[in-house]
Amino acid sequence: MNAESGQPATTAQARAAERAEITLATIKERRSNRRRALQMLWNNRLGSIGALILIIVAVAAVFAPVLAPADPNHGEIVARLQCPVFTSCPRFGTDQTIHGSSKHILGTDQLGRDILSRIIYGARISLIVGLTAVAIGAGFGTILGLVSGYYGRWADSLIMRVGDVFLAFPFFLLAIAIVAAVGGGLFNVIVVLAVASWVPYARLIRGSVLSSKAQEYVIAARAIGVRDMQLLLKHILPNVITPVIVYATFGVAAAIIAEAGLSFLGLGVGSTVSDWGAMLADGRQYVGTAWWLATIPGVAIMLTVLSINMIGDWIRDALDPHLRNV
Repeated sequence: MNAESGQPATTAQARAAERAEITLATIKERRSNRRRALQMLWNNRLGSIGALILIIVAVAAVFAPVLAPADPNHGEIVARLQCPVFTSCPRFGTDQTIHGSSKHILGTDQLGRDILSRIIYGARISLIVGLTAVAIGAGFGTILGLVSGYYGRWADSLIMRVGDVFLAFPFFLLAIAIVAAVGGGLFNVIVVLAVASWVPYARLIRGSVLSSKAQEYVIAARAIGVRDMQLLLKHILPNVITPVIVYATFGVAAAIIAEAGLSFLGLGVGSTVSDWGAMLADGRQYVGTAWWLATIPGVAIMLTVLSINMIGDWIRDALDPHLRNV
């Protein structure tokens, strides 16, 4: 090597410059993709509305102790069954008509607990259960789908047959059976919903992996000696994860409805916790006399699920390669 010619240093500098250019190009591409996704969200009116609603629900859940006007579990018998501030209703047990109080904007329940506070704290339970259950179920299903699709043979047969057994039972009926066996509570409900929902993710990933195994980039990676774990995580998974992301978005909405249904049946997170499903169950006895007890938590569930479905539609459009370049 000729130290005076400086050729080794020049070569190293050229390689460093090339790596820097590649890194810069990657950063620019990621920024461009983010701007394109945000532009698609802005152009998608339903997606924008869904994002706004979900942000409001998320902020209420995170800052519940600050935003809630009262303790959600503190009741005042003298203030029971007060109607919302924007309406009037008969006083319970009398023929007198009373108007809602500004102290309880959305009224009170049969125990005198503030409905608005319980709605705000209930958002915590719904989002925690929905997001955590889907994260566990999707992660577990993705791992099994990768193993099943890549290795095939007995692993594929075993995983798919177990999945067929889970699919033989309706999702909600399976969740009810498991919760009835292991008991309620926040942790148990999350685990049950995750266990009951892993199969669709595994089947989605399996089908995509079976298709990807025949692609040239997988064959080339095997030819140069790339290990199976590295091949699965760095090459195959990034190319097959898109359908799972879209399906998981809608899965969050399904998990929120399932959790509310379990709580409605008395198999949810517990009676001492503010929960939208439990509020629906408490209000069904007073539908004719105190409509707000069941209507308000029902509207909260509907708006949250609807907003997540709207965002899911936007994510599907944003990740669709045919629409990405439009």
